Amino acid sequence: MLERFAIFRELFRFLKNPPRWMFRVEKRFRFVISTLALTFFMLFSTFFFFDKAWIFIPLFVLLVYAFGFFSILEGLEEIEWIMLFLMPLIFTIAFYLFYYLFPVRWLTRLPFIALFAVSIYALLLTSNIFNVGVEKSLQLYRAAFSVNYFYQTVIAFLIFNILFSLRANFLLNSLGVGIVVFPLILQLLWSVKLNLFIERNLVFYAIFLSAILAQLALIVSFVPLRTSITALLLTAAYYSFAGLTVAHLDERLFKNTVREYVIVLAAVLIIGLLTLNW
Repeated sequence: MLERFAIFRELFRFLKNPPRWMFRVEKRFRFVISTLALTFFMLFSTFFFFDKAWIFIPLFVLLVYAFGFFSILEGLEEIEWIMLFLMPLIFTIAFYLFYYLFPVRWLTRLPFIALFAVSIYALLLTSNIFNVGVEKSLQLYRAAFSVNYFYQTVIAFLIFNILFSLRANFLLNSLGVGIVVFPLILQLLWSVKLNLFIERNLVFYAIFLSAILAQLALIVSFVPLRTSITALLLTAAYYSFAGLTVAHLDERLFKNTVREYVIVLAAVLIIGLLTLNW
C-alpha cells in the first residue's frame, strides 16, 4: 500500500518538475512527436478486434495524458490539468470505438488514421492556446474556440452513433447520453472565460443541458429513426443548446444568434421527420 502511494508521489513530483531536456525540445516538434506517437498507436489498435478494447482504452487514457502533457508542458495550473486534456482524450476514445462500426479493411483504415492525425494535432494546438491564456479579443483565441466547438459536435455525433448502434433500451440510451454530454458541455462552457477554477453556475448549466439531452435521447429511443439520423438529431440539439448557453455566458445572446441556432435545429428535425420509417 505504501509503495502505491510512493509511486503517485513520484509521479506528482515529475509532473511538477519535468526533466530539463523536455523544455529543450521546441514546442512545434513536441506537437508533431505527440501526434505521430498517438497516430501510430491508433493504427496499431485497429489490427485487433473489439474484444481487446478493455486493454486499449486505458492505454489511450495514459498515452493521451502523457503526450498532451509533453506537448503543452509549461504553465499548467489547477483545473487546467483536467480541462486541457479532456477534449483530446474523449475524442481519441470516441474515434477508437467508432472505428468498429465500419468494415475493417485498408480502404477505411487509411482515411480513418489520416483524419485522426489531423484532428489530434488540432486539438493539442487548441489546448495549448487555451493554456497560454491569450486575450479573447485576439483572433487566435477565436479560432481555437471555434475548433474546440467544432470537435465538440464531432465527438457528440460519434458517441451518439456508438450508443444507439448498441440497440440498448431507452433508459441506458438516456443515461449514456447524459453521462457523456456533461464533461463535454462543462469543458465548452469553461473555455468561454478560461478561469483556473470551475464556477458553480457552469456546473449548473452543464447538469441542466445534460438532463435535457438525456430526456431527448429517451424520447427518440421510441421513434423509428435510423441510427445516423438519431445521432444527427441529438448532435443538432447539443450544438444549438450549448451554443445558446455559450452566447449567454459571453453576453452575445442576440436575436440573430438565437435565430441561427433555432434554424439549424429545425432543419435537422425536418430531415428526421422525413426519414421516419413507421
